[in-house]
Amino acid sequence: MLSIVAKQTKNNQTNAQASVVFVVDKNLKHHFVNEKQLKEFDYKGEGVFFVQETKTLYIGIERIDSDCLREAGCAAVRYFKNLHYENFKIGVYGDDKCMYALILGMYLGVYQFDKYKSNKKEGVLKQIFIVNEGYDKKFKLPEEDLMIRAQIVAQAMSDVRDVVNMIPYEATPEFLAKWSKQIAKTHKLECNILGKKELKKEKMNAFLAVNRASVNDPYLIHLSYKPKKAKTKIVLVGKGLTYDCGGLSLKPSDFMVTMKADKSGGCAVIGILQAVASLKLPIEVHGIVGATENMIGGDAYKPDDVLFSREGKSIEVRNTDAEGRLVLADCLSYAQDLKPDYLVDFATLTGACVVGLGEYTSGIMGYNKDLKDRFETLALQSGELVAQLPFNKHLEKLVESKIADICNVAGSRYGGAITAGIFLGAFIRKEFREKWLHIDIAGPAFVEKDWDVNTYGASAAGVRAGIEFINDIALRG
Repeated sequence: MLSIVAKQTKNNQTNAQASVVFVVDKNLKHHFVNEKQLKEFDYKGEGVFFVQETKTLYIGIERIDSDCLREAGCAAVRYFKNLHYENFKIGVYGDDKCMYALILGMYLGVYQFDKYKSNKKEGVLKQIFIVNEGYDKKFKLPEEDLMIRAQIVAQAMSDVRDVVNMIPYEATPEFLAKWSKQIAKTHKLECNILGKKELKKEKMNAFLAVNRASVNDPYLIHLSYKPKKAKTKIVLVGKGLTYDCGGLSLKPSDFMVTMKADKSGGCAVIGILQAVASLKLPIEVHGIVGATENMIGGDAYKPDDVLFSREGKSIEVRNTDAEGRLVLADCLSYAQDLKPDYLVDFATLTGACVVGLGEYTSGIMGYNKDLKDRFETLALQSGELVAQLPFNKHLEKLVESKIADICNVAGSRYGGAITAGIFLGAFIRKEFREKWLHIDIAGPAFVEKDWDVNTYGASAAGVRAGIEFINDIALRG
């Protein structure tokens, strides 16, 4: 594990093998910059530039803020981990929020997924020194608890990325259940696992229908973090489709690739519980994950079926590839029995959200404008890109059914992310409508190229935003 140390030094006495300097907005007049040296090489503060003579890496950034520093910190670590340096030093930039982002970015820069590689490359980089060498007294070293928080969040994100990146042959619903038990044991959480027998008893018929053609049994995972004297209860719900071929409404082969990532919402919920427990936040948090596969076979549920959900509503099935909302409908029903003060679900729910917002942005939906605004602000503050998608009465009509209470797909291809959210909203009881948020993470959860602080593959979308949201509620209610 990478070690990041804040160290007060005098006269450059750090024993660091190399240095990193951020050059802001093409302005070379910065207290860590050798202006003369950079002008000799005609470096103008754009991109990355390494001076071998002084072993200094210069990275151009637009401004001193959390987003720029997070990404630049990640870039610095990625650069050095491919070289033969065991450590480097970096200065102090901005306030505590900026330094938290920088440290988190550096931790995330180490991440790589090589589980299935025969030749694994061990990184040489082991330590980073954050130093204040007296150039500017207004900069202070980051506090230890700030650094610990960054490490906890980065660890949770890395663990989630690992599981989302795992192949469906290994990362089955049973694997998610066992992983959750291990998380619970390590972090002193309560863990209750419901198998097929218990799901039948709970009348989770929509959930069970999705699983019907799979050789792997379904599980509802319930993790609980209950500190003493907690005054607020948050329940998180995650879609845990360990693989989704579309069922009888079979996906084209190209669209099946990356469907191992359909468990991203469920994994994010487990990762958030892990971090919340490690941070010892004074708030009760529950995580509910519906873990199953959506496969084909003689016993598969079919278009034209009518399913009876746990909440009592009947659902007309017109497309078996709209399965995540069926699993979530029953899981949200179970979650509401816990009487939450806040209810948030995370799901890679719709390709329509990716079409509307792009690969990097999650969609926020719900009935409470203030709550949506609050989550949006905190998610952006955490470094995740989000945007609100509005419900309206005209789109609600599109999920009406002639033969059941509701249809699992809309009567129009347009606004698919919103109509999926509206479908879920139909299973939210009146007393919880103002407390519920739906976060569609289909875009950023798994992207097949490096971007921001994310490598190829899983990004742990929802983890940072969820932790920031819970932490804010713990502080402000």
